[in-house]
Amino acid sequence: MVLVTVSCAKRNVKPSPQKSVTTCDCAQQTALAQPPDTTKSNGETKPAAPIITPDYALLKPAAWSDIDGFAEDDLGAAWPVWLNSCSTLKNKPTWQAVCATALNMNNPDSTAIQAYFTQNFNVYRASNQDGTETGLITGYYQPLLKGSRTKSAQYPHPIYRQPSDLVTVELGELYPELKYKRVRGKLVGNKLVPYMTRAEIEASPSPMSGTEIMWINDVIDVFFLQIQGSGLVQLDNGEQVQVGYADQNGHPYNSIGRLLVERGELTLDQASMQGIKNWARNNMGKLRDLLNSNPSYVFFRELPVGLPGPLGALGVPVTAERSVAVDPKFVPLGAPAFLSTTQPNSAKPLKRLMMAQDTGGAIKGGVRADFFWGAGNEAGKQAGAMKQVGKIWVLLPKDFPLPK
Repeated sequence: MVLVTVSCAKRNVKPSPQKSVTTCDCAQQTALAQPPDTTKSNGETKPAAPIITPDYALLKPAAWSDIDGFAEDDLGAAWPVWLNSCSTLKNKPTWQAVCATALNMNNPDSTAIQAYFTQNFNVYRASNQDGTETGLITGYYQPLLKGSRTKSAQYPHPIYRQPSDLVTVELGELYPELKYKRVRGKLVGNKLVPYMTRAEIEASPSPMSGTEIMWINDVIDVFFLQIQGSGLVQLDNGEQVQVGYADQNGHPYNSIGRLLVERGELTLDQASMQGIKNWARNNMGKLRDLLNSNPSYVFFRELPVGLPGPLGALGVPVTAERSVAVDPKFVPLGAPAFLSTTQPNSAKPLKRLMMAQDTGGAIKGGVRADFFWGAGNEAGKQAGAMKQVGKIWVLLPKDFPLPK
């Protein structure tokens, strides 16, 4: 029996098949490495824990006429993004037929695209577990940082690659009832123990020394790069390099914005990304303590040259203003999803066919989406300001298997 205290996180690498490890979830972080107990205290057999499966039952059948704005959208802008999804989905049985049809269409206009979806898909309204049909729509983006491949006084802050001793285990591969749960840690002898926290990783000297892939001029930018999960680094030689999420240390994310509000440093209205950055630049003496209050730490990898955008969880580059991150427990990854919400800090409608091509640690629930705004400062302003209410309709192939 192995006792571990770790946390759930966003993405994974496969464990060695020789390693035996255990379980946790984000709310209860201490667990034991043993099969689920099926014996009552009196010795009788009790039912095994239910197998956790995607709760697509929260997708409620709807009519095409229910979608608010589908006929008015520029579907031609969404079409290449859908074809990107199909580059992966075409290998999945439930998506093969609709993707084959799409890939055989030659530059369809908006009318043909609308006919394609209405003829090959059914519409479902996303809902929450309490039955409500509206939820939070936020935004994310790809920040632009200034950096170098060499450490210097101008570029002192490292971006680290995934460490070789980080072990990530998908628990559903051991016990089906633990699907969508995973642990991260490192092996000490034959035990899995928690991986280093942010404070431990950023100690001086750092135990991660030698695993740097790049050096950045601004520690605040490095922190927000970890929140976004990908970024562009403008090197001092003029080269621009794209870095993407590789893994995470397994510790839970703790919002520094919420902490600043709790401490009375910012009001709730001020706790936007820009507001936090402004506070940080005016309180450099308090910054390290604030950052270390979030023990979560993200590791990166350099992405291939020429990608049009950061790679999402689906394995394809996400597209500005046409890709969203969703909770794959409630919305199938890769599915077309029509979003009806408003522009950031505005009542101006934002109604658009999106593709569910990404996930995120904070994206939890049936009606929950993170809207990708693109790269750079302007995209960052939009993403940082976006906390809107919205509705989501999901399009699924007519033979897609859903719970009865």
